[in-house]
Amino acid sequence: MQNITTEFISVSMKILDHKARSQILQLLCEGNSIRSVTRLTGASKNTVIKLLIDAGKACMAFHDANVRNVKAKRVQVDEIWSFTYAKQKNVAAAKAAPDGARDTWTWTAIDADSKMILSYFIGGRDGECAMWFVDDLAHALMDASN
Repeated sequence: MQNITTEFISVSMKILDHKARSQILQLLCEGNSIRSVTRLTGASKNTVIKLLIDAGKACMAFHDANVRNVKAKRVQVDEIWSFTYAKQKNVAAAKAAPDGARDTWTWTAIDADSKMILSYFIGGRDGECAMWFVDDLAHALMDASN
């Protein structure tokens, strides 16, 4: 019995090689669901989710470090509605709704000419979230006095 447990742990904890990680991320970027990616690659659901989180953190760090002092003539700003777990109006009646269950807004700012995403924020649709988003957008844009 000890041998089977050890073998399972060593297989489940195996580190994916570069090719497997690239394949998983490519499938996710093409719009495949997490479950379909697990079926196509043989990777576990937890592995795919952890890789997605790691890739998201790396992309966020890269964006935050490199999208600065952009000289944009026109910026398009928008918000996109979605929900986490349940729509806000249904959260109170939902069975076992998690703490984060609510309406969710994705705020975006795009350079109208190059289509570069200058800033983004996921949160509520209130003044505090709007200020955070606009402050981040200001850091992405080139100072007009320069």
